[in-house]
Amino acid sequence: MATTAYLLLHDPEAGPTAIPLTVGQKVTLGRASTNSIVVRDERASRCHAEVFAADGQWRVRDLDSRNGTRVGGEPIKGMRPLAAGDVIRIGKTEITFGLGNPPTEAAEGSVALGSGMSTDHLPEVLQQWHASITHRRTETRLLDVIRDSAETAPRVGRAAAELCRLAFALGQAGDTRTLAGLALATALEGCGTTRGIVLLPDAVGALAAAGKGAPTLEPLAASPGEWPAAEIPRAAAAAVLRMDEAIVARESTQRPGTVSSMSAPIRADGRTVGVMHLEKRAGEREGTPDDLEFLLAVCNALGMAVANLQAREALSVRLATTADENARLKARLREESRMVGVSRALGTIVGQIGRVAGTKATVLVRGESGAGKELVARAIHEASDRRSGPFVCLNCAALSETLLESELFGHEKGAFTGATERKVGKFEQAHRGTIMLDEIGEMSPAIQAKFLRVLEGHPYERVGGHTRVQVDVRVVAATNRNLEKAVESGEFRRDLYFRLKVVEILVPPLRQRVEDIEPLARHFLERFAAETGQPVRDFTPAALEAMRRHHWPGTIRELRNCVERAVVLSSGGSVDVHELGFSDLGSSGDTGRIASGPRYVPATLEEVERRHVMATLTATAGNKTKAAAILGIERSTLDRKLARWAD
Repeated sequence: MATTAYLLLHDPEAGPTAIPLTVGQKVTLGRASTNSIVVRDERASRCHAEVFAADGQWRVRDLDSRNGTRVGGEPIKGMRPLAAGDVIRIGKTEITFGLGNPPTEAAEGSVALGSGMSTDHLPEVLQQWHASITHRRTETRLLDVIRDSAETAPRVGRAAAELCRLAFALGQAGDTRTLAGLALATALEGCGTTRGIVLLPDAVGALAAAGKGAPTLEPLAASPGEWPAAEIPRAAAAAVLRMDEAIVARESTQRPGTVSSMSAPIRADGRTVGVMHLEKRAGEREGTPDDLEFLLAVCNALGMAVANLQAREALSVRLATTADENARLKARLREESRMVGVSRALGTIVGQIGRVAGTKATVLVRGESGAGKELVARAIHEASDRRSGPFVCLNCAALSETLLESELFGHEKGAFTGATERKVGKFEQAHRGTIMLDEIGEMSPAIQAKFLRVLEGHPYERVGGHTRVQVDVRVVAATNRNLEKAVESGEFRRDLYFRLKVVEILVPPLRQRVEDIEPLARHFLERFAAETGQPVRDFTPAALEAMRRHHWPGTIRELRNCVERAVVLSSGGSVDVHELGFSDLGSSGDTGRIASGPRYVPATLEEVERRHVMATLTATAGNKTKAAAILGIERSTLDRKLARWAD
């Protein structure tokens, strides 16, 4: 083994410093000033490692340091032999081991170490450089146990470290009692006493009222143990609350055995909500201004944590309320979207919805106004894999061409007069969901062209913009117009018509599915009776028969309004005919125009036959033979029909 060796301490600003090594002498490295080499790195432990000669080799040994020692990039355990050029790494400090004499560039800064010497005895140039350092951090030590280096740290540094640790602990607490206990323990330790108490409102909800008057304070934390009621410092707490100041009181104002006391306000959101009180007992030093400063800091941290806890609990309540409201709204939406009825036509629609919902196909829903087209569109959305996405509905007939384009595709700020900010269109709002466009036949040709591109998967631009917007939207269109005639007249694009009519669902009016009238009426009756609190429970037989015979020009929407009106105006337990208020309007056809001709009156085939036969007899002045000839039946057949009708 070469007897001459050295350690080369690399410093990025002061340059390299060589430390000669001598056989038989251990060289210690660490943060404490008692080490042979003081490593000014915050990741270094007080006594981190040592270098020594043993068995003909130079070795390095880690002294159970907190962050470990590395040689050649690998962590060492216990001892490790050193070879020329090995780099010892402590934190970010690098120390190179070499054999022979130090390199010439480090000779001027070399220091010969004897017993008890350290690198604190540096050349004047290095001393000046170290004296100029104000801040240098690799990783924070504030969350470490500060007692390891408390002997060399100033009081303010220790206080800051304890407050930082307290802040992290407070952030993890979930109730005011835990908060109070953590803060009290920190205050007792920092102020050098063992007796103290924290007075706060017991419930977080009471904190909101604490700033509006004298709060009701309870001892949420105390040391040692619980304090008897007679020892709780109500007078000191009242003084602190009144003055909103921290105070130090001497023995004359305290109970026997107390040298002095300190009391400080606990402030949350700018209001004083509590008090922390510490007592210095016999044998403990009196409270100092520094202690009071520290106590105030602890109380401020506690107050902030209490305010945050209050905000979290308020947010939690709001979230729970919102979740409950959302659940109720969803339940109500499901109830409003439920398809009620027993007719074969409704069963056909439900089957079509089930088959088309799982696909991406565009759906065209056709039917009279009020027949339930939006209900079908919503059912398609709820049965699809897009149910978690938005469902957006827009009536194309309710807006002008310019406004409709803006509503569908959005616009940029300044695109037109009144466009004071960017607006997101319905297509963007419905991204990864479903958009229902009602009255699709009312779109202008210009918007139809832009809409067609979106249907084909092309991106579009907002009104007045240049950024291309790509959306993933399932389109359900609805109309009560005859689109075929609109295509023939040039009012509706032929290519858009075929693009929309991938799957067509026809929703028949209520008059064509009489079987659904009673179930729907009872459904609406139950709903509106619950909403209004009216004691209406049923329909009279006459009312049910009248509803079955009514033509329902407004289809389901008219039925809903009739039942709602009846429930509101009913004075008994059952709805009668005169409370329904039927409309005298004629029905609209699929083209949206009022049907011409005499008003339709529901009737069975037998009733129609009877009326026709009796009208024929009247026209033939009762001549049965002539009437039978006109009707195209045998005279005996006519006699049997007349006999049956006479019974």
